[in-house]
Formats: sequence, structure tokens, C-alpha cells
Amino acid sequence: MIGYRRRARSAINIWPGFVDALSALLMLVIFMLLVYVVSQLYLSQTLSDRDSELARLNSRLAEISNLLGLEEEQNQALEREMQRVQQQLGNSLALNDELEAELEESQEQAISRQNDLEAELDQEEQLAASQRALLQQLSDRIGALQEQLATITRALELQEEMTAEKADELQNVSQRLNTLLAERVNQLQQYQSEFFGRLRQILQDNENIRVVGDRFLLPSELLFASGSAQLGMSGRQELDKLARVLLDVVEKIPEDIDWILRIDGHTDRIPINTPAFPSNWELSTARAVAVVRYLAEQGVPEERMAAAGFGEFFPVAEGMSEEALRKNRRIEIKLTDR
Repeated sequence: MIGYRRRARSAINIWPGFVDALSALLMLVIFMLLVYVVSQLYLSQTLSDRDSELARLNSRLAEISNLLGLEEEQNQALEREMQRVQQQLGNSLALNDELEAELEESQEQAISRQNDLEAELDQEEQLAASQRALLQQLSDRIGALQEQLATITRALELQEEMTAEKADELQNVSQRLNTLLAERVNQLQQYQSEFFGRLRQILQDNENIRVVGDRFLLPSELLFASGSAQLGMSGRQELDKLARVLLDVVEKIPEDIDWILRIDGHTDRIPINTPAFPSNWELSTARAVAVVRYLAEQGVPEERMAAAGFGEFFPVAEGMSEEALRKNRRIEIKLTDR
């Protein structure tokens, strides 16, 4: 029985069913693939549309962002403008307050000034009467002053007449003084002529002594050693002659003639530099003083003599020759007025 069943089972053919199942499965796979492809196509299209939409949205978003930025800048500008306007408004309000305060103060000052003017007007009205009385007194005093002025004018006219007379007298006195002065000058010139004339006679034996105009020129070698301000023996002898003549002439000169004997020392252009004489200034001055002191010892009044040193700056001979240097080393003596 069992063997029969096995034979019967093995006798059954299962291939058609397998083929049907396989076909159904294949169709199912193809369907699934088709669905997958269709879904992929749809998904690709959907994604492509979504990217385009996203790009468009991003562009729109950028435009909106730009618009929002511009709007924000405009808002900031408007805020700044608003702040400026508010500040100007505040300043205007403050200025208005100040102007109102000044106006009130001006009104108060005007009122105060008006009150002061009214008070001054009242005071002026009160003073008017006293001022009129004062004016009357001043008018009376002016009349009196005019009378005094007339008196003074007459006195001035008289004084002018007296002044004119005195001016004439003063002119006459001045003319007399000029005449007297000219006479004194002439007298002094006469004594100068006598003094120099007698000196020429006394010193004519010495050819080194020269007369230039109204001056006697004594060479320094006649009085001093080289580079020295100490009088030598020959120099003392010549000065003794000078002193005798001067004292003789002085006795004849009136006391009201203001005469003076001027002694000027001069050197040559060769500079000197010693402890005693640092320059020619000192040497020329020392020699002039030595002559004055010696004449004073001989009796010539000290108040009638003056000593001056000129160094090398007033030569009488140009050049550096021995003859020119010798002529420039000199003592000049001049009798003149003070």
C-alpha cells in the first residue's frame, strides 16, 4: 500500500506549477522594478523641481535680505535724522527759554530804567529852581571876571611895552658884550702875539723848535729820552725860557680874560708796549703832564694849564721815514682862551 502511494506520488508532475510560480515571481520582480524606476523618475523630477524652487527661494531670500538691509540703513538714517531734529528742537527750546528770560530781564530793566528816569526827571525839576539861581550867580561872577580881564589886559599891554623896552636894552647889552668879548679876544691875541714873538726871539737859536700857526712845536728829543716821560736837562733849560716869558706876559693879561696854556703830547706811529706805557696814549699823556708839572714848579698857575695826550693819531708829517717820525714826536704849546 505504501509502495503504491510512493509510486503514485512520484508519478505526479510538479514542473508546470514551478514554472507558473517562477513566472509569477518574475512578473512581480519586473513590476517592482518598474515601480522602482517610475518612483525614481518621479523622485528625480521632484528633487529637480525642489532644487529649482530652493534656488528661486534663495534668490528671493537674498533680495529680501538686501531690501531688509536697505530698509535698516534707511531706518538708521531716519533715527539719526530724528535725533538731530530732536537735538535742534532741544536747542531751540533752550534758546527760547533763554530769550524769554532775557526778554523778561530786559522788561524788568526797562521798567527800572523808566522808574529811574522818572525819578531823575523829578529831581531835575526840583533842581531847576536852584540851578537858575546858580546861573544868575555865575552870570554875576562872569561880569566881575570880565572886568578883571580888562584890567589884566591893560596891565599886559603895559608889560609888553616894558618888555619891548627891555628887549631893546638887552640887545644893546648883547652888542656891548659882543664888542667887549671881541675886545678881550683881540687883547688875548695881542698877548698871544707878544708871547709867541718873545718866544721866537728867545728860541730862535734852536732850529728844531718850529712855529705852526698859533702853536709852538718842541721835538720830544729836546725834552725826553726815547720811550721816557722824564724831562732831561736840555729840556728843562728850554722850559725855563718858556716859563720866564710866560710869567712876564701873564702879569700883563687882565684877570677877566679867561686864558689857558694848553700842552699837547704827540708820538710817532711806532707802537710802544712797556709796563709804564702800554700804548702811545699813555706815553704822550705822561709827557704832556710832565711839562705841565715842571712849568707849575716854575710858578705858572696850575689852573691856567691843561695837558692832553693824542698818541700817534694827529701827525704833522706823512710816511715812515726817520724825518717824518722825528717831526711827529713833539710837544705842542698853545696860549688860547678856555
